[in-house]
Amino acid sequence: MVDFAIWDIFRNLLLAARWTIGLSLMAFIGGGIVGVLLLVARLSQVRGTETFVVAYVQVFQGTPLLMQLFLAYFGIALFGINTSAWVAAAAALTLYTSAFLTEIWRGCVASIPKGQWEASESLALNFGERLRYVVLPQAVKIAIAPTVVFLV
Repeated sequence: MVDFAIWDIFRNLLLAARWTIGLSLMAFIGGGIVGVLLLVARLSQVRGTETFVVAYVQVFQGTPLLMQLFLAYFGIALFGINTSAWVAAAAALTLYTSAFLTEIWRGCVASIPKGQWEASESLALNFGERLRYVVLPQAVKIAIAPTVVFLV
């Protein structure tokens, strides 16, 4: 015989779902912002940034998420900084999400034909304008499906 009602179980699941959804949205929004910055850094012609971004993505995609969560919580405490589990989880999930979104979006930008890049260059657009006006509007259409799949 169960001591508590089904409603108590359902209520606890709803309370847990609210924190899960909140943490997921926080990680997705933060990861999206960091991911866009990393994508622009990787696409730019600045020396060394592509190597940094590739290393960043390899580290965060190549290590298990659970290990990253443990390092974010217990590793920061090794330096004498006390942090809550919520902040550590949000930071770790943001870094993890940004690595994956950077690669998803890089693939979408890479799928834009080379002729589009050359056409925008022939219009004397600088790198930022090429991305903003020519490449990213096309890449966003391609990126919607894999981004939503990653969010799910």
